[in-house]
Amino acid sequence: MKLELPLFPNYVFIRMTHQDRTRVLEVPGVWSLVSFGRSLASLPDFEIAALRSGVGQRKIEPHAYLVVGERVRIKTGAMLGLEGVLVREKSRSRVVIAIEAIRQSVAVEVDAVDLEPAATPAEKPGCGSAQRPGVTGRTC
Repeated sequence: MKLELPLFPNYVFIRMTHQDRTRVLEVPGVWSLVSFGRSLASLPDFEIAALRSGVGQRKIEPHAYLVVGERVRIKTGAMLGLEGVLVREKSRSRVVIAIEAIRQSVAVEVDAVDLEPAATPAEKPGCGSAQRPGVTGRTC
């Protein structure tokens, strides 16, 4: 058995004019349109074509939206669970991890798929000191 899930759950891409907005919002199941202020969000045709091609070839999968400057958590490997700031994202991402107890930082290169956005301290249960041997930084 093979289960296929949508690339972007709860999103439907349509081609429409601004005047079609009301008609689209009247379609059952449509809750809102993505917009920035009063401007509707739009994807260029080449991006839609690239997404379709990737889905058709099964060479594409969802990934957390990460932005340079954002706090991220490493999901796998020797640095599992450590958090830092994303400073570069190319073929491999560079994350700077602060070791607060000694006021030092290290930069580590990891694959983007091994990163996720870090929760804010208020979202983290049991926020406290790192539980990894030899690591004296905080995990929140």
